[in-house]
Amino acid sequence: MTKPLGVILAGGLATRMGGGDKGLLQIGGQSLLTRVRDRLAPQVAGLALNANGDAARFSDLGLPVVADTIEGFAGPLAGVLAGLDWAAEQGAEAIVTAAADTPFFPQDLVARLGAASAGQEHPLVLATTPRTGEELKSGGRSKVNRHPTFGLWPVALRDDLRVALKGGLRKVVLWTDQHQGREASFEATPFDPFFNVNTPEDLKRAEELLR
Repeated sequence: MTKPLGVILAGGLATRMGGGDKGLLQIGGQSLLTRVRDRLAPQVAGLALNANGDAARFSDLGLPVVADTIEGFAGPLAGVLAGLDWAAEQGAEAIVTAAADTPFFPQDLVARLGAASAGQEHPLVLATTPRTGEELKSGGRSKVNRHPTFGLWPVALRDDLRVALKGGLRKVVLWTDQHQGREASFEATPFDPFFNVNTPEDLKRAEELLR
């Protein structure tokens, strides 16, 4: 498979941080978005940002900004669709997505998602990490956490995704399961690399992890 394009998903509402753009919060003197951009850019053939509202607030990132095309807040799948539509315009076959509030994701994310898709007609893979400790006790039968904002997505299925979203689908894994989506497993030690900043406490922890 040729190197995919990358799309950073920054279209969330950030309700637990009091609204606004979580990706513009800083750790270690840099915004979360800058850290995500710098981590993803070397892994992909090109990069865009999915965000809604005035794109000028992200001008310092130097990235094209693509907005959701589905009315209302339709969650991360709407951002995936916006990214797939942008990628189709570039003639790309696939995208890899990363969340704007997750600064420590693996530096081999794209390579391992791609490896897990070997043999698939339409490459569709989500990142996972093992459940451990208390999380395992409360997680039902599943022994893994699927990270729906970190995935490899095929441009060929974008119209199917559009129809699903317009029909009210919002849960990522329901759609990926329909299309025989696979999983790529990543270690969660010494901490889960898909740790994301949802609360002020998370922001403090991110500072500690950075140190």
